[in-house]
Amino acid sequence: MTKLTTTTNITGADDFYAELLAAHEGLTKADSDALNARLILILANHIGDRAVLTEALAAAAGAGTDRKQPA
Repeated sequence: MTKLTTTTNITGADDFYAELLAAHEGLTKADSDALNARLILILANHIGDRAVLTEALAAAAGAGTDRKQPA
């Protein structure tokens, strides 16, 4: 089983972030949400490891809350 990577692991992370923001430019909230949903499903399919995806869901659900994040 692969463990979820939560440290920066993207070459050109700032460039990717700029691309992500640009992809949302001019979209309505609904269209932006739909883009995010499609991107999540595409990347989840690419990852393919259900245990990693479950860990990612738990990490995302705990982000910005008082819930404890997975170690």
